[in-house]
Amino acid sequence: MIGFFAAISAVFSWTFACSIWRRESENLLPRQINIYKNVVASIFFLPVVLTISWFSDVFSIFVLMISGIVGISLGDTLYINSLKTIGTRKTLSFEALTPIIATTLGTLSINEIYPQKVWIGSLIVSFSLLMIVRQKTFKEEESRGKNILGILCALGSVLCAVLAALLSRLILISSTLTPLQTTEIRLLSASLFLFFIFKQDFLYLLNNRSITKKNHSNLVLSTLLGTNCGILFQQIVFKFLPIGIGWTLLSLSPVFALFISKREGEVINKVTIFYSFLSFIGVAITLT
Repeated sequence: MIGFFAAISAVFSWTFACSIWRRESENLLPRQINIYKNVVASIFFLPVVLTISWFSDVFSIFVLMISGIVGISLGDTLYINSLKTIGTRKTLSFEALTPIIATTLGTLSINEIYPQKVWIGSLIVSFSLLMIVRQKTFKEEESRGKNILGILCALGSVLCAVLAALLSRLILISSTLTPLQTTEIRLLSASLFLFFIFKQDFLYLLNNRSITKKNHSNLVLSTLLGTNCGILFQQIVFKFLPIGIGWTLLSLSPVFALFISKREGEVINKVTIFYSFLSFIGVAITLT
């Protein structure tokens, strides 16, 4: 039950944070938002650094650093860019691929054996979310080129997220590191990687006076929700649940995004609502 409630909490956190990041992407580049949120999130969890034995489990820490770079530095940058181009619910909907990918990788790489009901539930969730994607709710003024770019970024972010989650799961079940400690290690490594790659963006964020207090408030709030809480809850999920089941729960973000879709100018029809309920049935099958 701990893993279940952590997954639902992560979904809520991500959904509302994504809505804020999309709005702020009108003022900042996706990588600048990613830099901002990772640095701020690292600072919030900085005291955790003192609880980590940095030299006693070097291999686990190294794997977590790779996980942070792949999942947070690269994956989140692609993710935010997708939010900017095709919207919150459409971006989250591409997580329809994650249950099947995660379940397959969990079976092939770390020998997590799933009963038939997990595969059936994952397929139902994936099918439901893919049908949501097919609903033509893009705003009319969005160009085909932007849609293609957003879709590619969304797919890239999914692949990065699943690979990073797999690495995190490996460490969480094989070491004594806690979800909170693994979260901070991943955040720090992501921040350092982004700093070395995009130094000019760091300087821009420090010296840009056009970022208002409201912008800062929005970014800090979204960081607490989507980065600190979101990643911590995610790590708890992968501590207590197999990666396939965990990602099946975490992929429900598009359904929760229905609550904010109207504010983003998207029209929700009855077919979308039907497949949203069907995705919950898939989750129920997976967990029973």
